[in-house]
Amino acid sequence: MSHTDLASYAERADLTQGRRVFEPASRTRTAFARDRDRIIHATAFRRLKEKTQVFVAHEGDHYRTRLTHSLEVAQIARSLAHALRLDDDLAETIALAHDLGHPPFAHAGEDELVVQMRDYGGFDHNVQSFRVVTELENRYPQFDGLNLSWETVEGVIKHNGPVSHRLDEPAWSVVRPYAAGGEAGWDLRLGTFASLEAQCAAIADDIAYNNHDVDDGVQAGLITLRDLDQVPLIGPMLAEVRRDWPTIDDRMLRIEAVRRMIGVMVEDVLAETARRLEEDRIVTTEDVRMARRTMVDFSHAMHVDLAVLRKFLFERMYRHYRVNRTRSQARRVLSQLFELFMAEPEVMPPEWGEPAMTPDKTQRARAVCDYIAGMTDRYAIEVHQKLFSLDLALDL
Repeated sequence: MSHTDLASYAERADLTQGRRVFEPASRTRTAFARDRDRIIHATAFRRLKEKTQVFVAHEGDHYRTRLTHSLEVAQIARSLAHALRLDDDLAETIALAHDLGHPPFAHAGEDELVVQMRDYGGFDHNVQSFRVVTELENRYPQFDGLNLSWETVEGVIKHNGPVSHRLDEPAWSVVRPYAAGGEAGWDLRLGTFASLEAQCAAIADDIAYNNHDVDDGVQAGLITLRDLDQVPLIGPMLAEVRRDWPTIDDRMLRIEAVRRMIGVMVEDVLAETARRLEEDRIVTTEDVRMARRTMVDFSHAMHVDLAVLRKFLFERMYRHYRVNRTRSQARRVLSQLFELFMAEPEVMPPEWGEPAMTPDKTQRARAVCDYIAGMTDRYAIEVHQKLFSLDLALDL
């Protein structure tokens, strides 16, 4: 969409607030498209293919990983942005970056790092994603991180809303320099809402994971289609597909019902967002940032239905004994690795081990945490086996 077709409250790549380190504009891409390409080429992005959502990578080839999830979120975010006449490159870029900081083993991995880092400055996957793009990715000689546009970095840290109230939390201390007057010299306006494009990425995340968790849960045999008949959103879609296709098989029924559920949720967001933009008289990007509420959101009725669906998934899927077993195993792997690396940083690869060779335990813990957070599921399992198996591996 050319910038002449964009809504007045859309971000404009030609009016970007720029990058922390100046770079000449690209001849072939807008600033936001260039950000997207940098994320796609990042090591942290490639690693997402072996990081899981609910199931551990070796449990099956068809379950979502963080990579396929990020691609689904990006596609939904782009569609929402396009329909709202926003900059779809920016929405897609923020969506692709939103999970870069997730550790291995889904939420079990994050839960364990939160526990391990409790006395050393804490851990938060959103902050870790922010650190990946601003400092941890190391692929350009002239700066640390990816040197992304202001609007992209703002969206990565603020896509769920203002964050200034969180700056006193230990895990958020690295974001403090990006407040007004902070030493980063780059004010991300942490007390305001992010762009509508960032809000599209945030809601697309909700749409994607609620739908694909239903899909994956049925494929894994943790829940059946019959279990879902009385559940809001998915139940009516199953009934509708059965009416349209009386002889449909279960596999196609599941796929078609999930596809339609995504469509219903997208339409709900578009209608509610249009209503809020009009009701709150939003005209400019500044109006968006200073608004009294999120603009891109579900309707109240959709929020009610989603709460019931999430409760069902929590009880029947996320806390299923088979998932609990992998969660338990995952947490044990990470806690043992963390403990060992804290005691013997010299067994870590030099680029991580050297920063950890310090008497400052908080600094050491952060290096250990960054190393573990960057691991894929498979790599974490392999490293654990090498270090804890009693068979003396020859390839240590």
